[in-house]
Amino acid sequence: MYRNRTTSPLVRVKAKYQVTLPTRVRRLARLRVGDLLEAKVEGNRVSLTPVSIVERELALALEDVRRGRTKGPFASAQDAIRSLRRNAR
Repeated sequence: MYRNRTTSPLVRVKAKYQVTLPTRVRRLARLRVGDLLEAKVEGNRVSLTPVSIVERELALALEDVRRGRTKGPFASAQDAIRSLRRNAR
């Protein structure tokens, strides 16, 4: 597709807005089938960044903490379990 390593490969947007990442790009990014990519738009630029589900869940949990959507601290594990049971009802 391209020989000069300073040249970026071109990717075509297809009918359903799908794109295929060239083999070299996938290898350099160490992407595998099923990996998640976070898409960000900055101006007219789109960037795709590999993320794991754990990172996404951690980001959501940290947002809960920032917004004060937490319980505790608890004096013991039993107190935490009691709180979970009360809130489950």
